[in-house]
Amino acid sequence: MRRLVVLSVLVVVLSGVSAAPAQAITFGQLDYTAHPWVGALVFEPTPGVKDWICSGTLVAPKVYVTAAHCTAYLAQLGVDPHDVWVTFNPAFSPTDTLYRGTYHSDPLYGSPPKSNDHDLAVVVLDSAPTGITPATLPLAGWLDRPGVRQLTFTAVGYGEVRNDKTGGPHSGFYDGQRRFVGQTLQSLTRTVVTFSMNPSTGNGGTCYGDSGGPHFAPDSTIVVAITITGDTNCRSTDKDYRIDTAESLAFINSFIP
Repeated sequence: MRRLVVLSVLVVVLSGVSAAPAQAITFGQLDYTAHPWVGALVFEPTPGVKDWICSGTLVAPKVYVTAAHCTAYLAQLGVDPHDVWVTFNPAFSPTDTLYRGTYHSDPLYGSPPKSNDHDLAVVVLDSAPTGITPATLPLAGWLDRPGVRQLTFTAVGYGEVRNDKTGGPHSGFYDGQRRFVGQTLQSLTRTVVTFSMNPSTGNGGTCYGDSGGPHFAPDSTIVVAITITGDTNCRSTDKDYRIDTAESLAFINSFIP
């Protein structure tokens, strides 16, 4: 299951590669200018009408990292690779300053083995955003170091908001604003990391609208993983694709001069 949402029609699809993009911040707080290098991926669901679809991070002056299931969905819609934009405004508006770019999905996305589906993509911007210092890529194996389970990581995104522990899955809403929240690590494999998003244990997480959004190492600008999926109700587990692996870093760095 991928968390994807097409906000212009408010349709949620939860189904492997053919899904539409997802994930948002639950039990978090407004970001304002705390993470200015985090932006929303924008496309035109209908000609001349712009809307956002996923989150992501500027990691080089003209390289924005997001999830491959976001760009693969755009390709399924027939969106030309160069017909996408990124906004870094803390609240999305169709009148934002937009930076046009070209999306590139990892060519191995969706290929066997299932233990590594390469859910990673970049958007190479035509021009570098002004006044924004990119976030930092991790050293390979950052999440394999001792003691990571005792750390609190930070998730950031533009997606569905939930602040009510008792309202059920229908208590969420969208306002297009960037938010952040703290999370503790649950489990780790060679390519995937899961974080707790249970508010009863002091965690928050991502939900529909945040796919591709970053998870930062504690008190840093180091992006260690990106949001790819989680449980349907956005209450327990946040599943993320590691970008601190040699494979992920090689793909991203191939677009950085």
